[in-house]
Amino acid sequence: MKREWPKVRLGEVLRHRKEFVTIDDLTTYRRPRVQLHAQGIVLRDEVPGTLIKTKQQQVCRAGEFLVAEIDAKVGGFGVVPEALDGTIVSSHYFLFDLDEAKLERGFLDYFIRTLAFREQVEAQGSTNYAAIRPADVLGYEIPLPPLAEQRRVVARIEELAAQIHEACTLRHQTAEETEVLVASKVSHIFGNGQVEGWPGRTLGDYVLDDCYGTSEKTSDDSTGIPVLRMGNIQNGHLDLHDLKFLHLSEKERAKLILKQGDILVNRTNSADLVGKCAVFHVDRDFSFASYLIRLRVDQERAHPELVAAYINSPLGRAYMLSEKRQMTGQANVNATKLKALPIALPSLPEQRRILSELDALQVQVDAMRRVQTETTAELATLLPAVLDRAFKGEL
Repeated sequence: MKREWPKVRLGEVLRHRKEFVTIDDLTTYRRPRVQLHAQGIVLRDEVPGTLIKTKQQQVCRAGEFLVAEIDAKVGGFGVVPEALDGTIVSSHYFLFDLDEAKLERGFLDYFIRTLAFREQVEAQGSTNYAAIRPADVLGYEIPLPPLAEQRRVVARIEELAAQIHEACTLRHQTAEETEVLVASKVSHIFGNGQVEGWPGRTLGDYVLDDCYGTSEKTSDDSTGIPVLRMGNIQNGHLDLHDLKFLHLSEKERAKLILKQGDILVNRTNSADLVGKCAVFHVDRDFSFASYLIRLRVDQERAHPELVAAYINSPLGRAYMLSEKRQMTGQANVNATKLKALPIALPSLPEQRRILSELDALQVQVDAMRRVQTETTAELATLLPAVLDRAFKGEL
């Protein structure tokens, strides 16, 4: 049953507290970050007083309402959590004490996340002056039931929020499991292949030619040849966005223009990305940058898609990680080590059959991803809907 609650101005339950302390150069201070879109307050950093230029600062107390002067219109406000009691903020933030005889801090914390509150903040002042003043804050309205009712509403919101959080966690776990389905299947197939006696060789036994990409400086001049870089390899596929271009001589074209079925391998990247690869299947001239190695396999004996799937699988990843060299934060795998990758391949017809099986699995995975995306969008709307009902007295 819907409950009718009186609305009061925040000035009846909040008090603007404006007290400053002088920063001691020999003391270390914690500073909070007020996240936008009413996403709460987190620890920003810890700094020695000597690095804080503005020596007059305010000390936050747990449970106070903290508002960022400039960012309030984009949700830059929140209730100070217990963990951030004693953090400091400059004069560009406003702190408000709660009258906890009238207002439950949890009730305020959830209310400021509602669209009803955000709209009051966004409507304040002109678009040419985005800052919020303390008087503005004290003029916003909040529905105010008795304290017992506030606590009941907060408890109900937390109960529903916990259920939503659990659903989101399960959704995240399912997404992670979905992402590794195809790679795990590839590892399983190759593991069985070794048992079934597939001939064990090295990748180099199937490579007709390998080549490092161009180190020439690229540009945005699209009259040149598009150059694929390491960022264009995404999850085993080529992402053709964010391209750079280069004018190539005839001699360079013969070396650097990619052919259908070429495998591009990331030879320099972070440790979790080095060795990742994708197969080139674009009906247009493309070149590639020096951080990539181009492998051209003998397609009479090795299907590029299956070879790439193996390189990207947990088996291939384990090899790359064991052979990588780590330098200045970047991991490297050179062509010699890449071609030494042990690999066992069955006959070409069997490779094609395996790829058909993997393609069918990929179709299922893509369908699962679409459902998961829809579910994620639905979950994202649940808490706002719960809060909307709660502060309309319908919860």
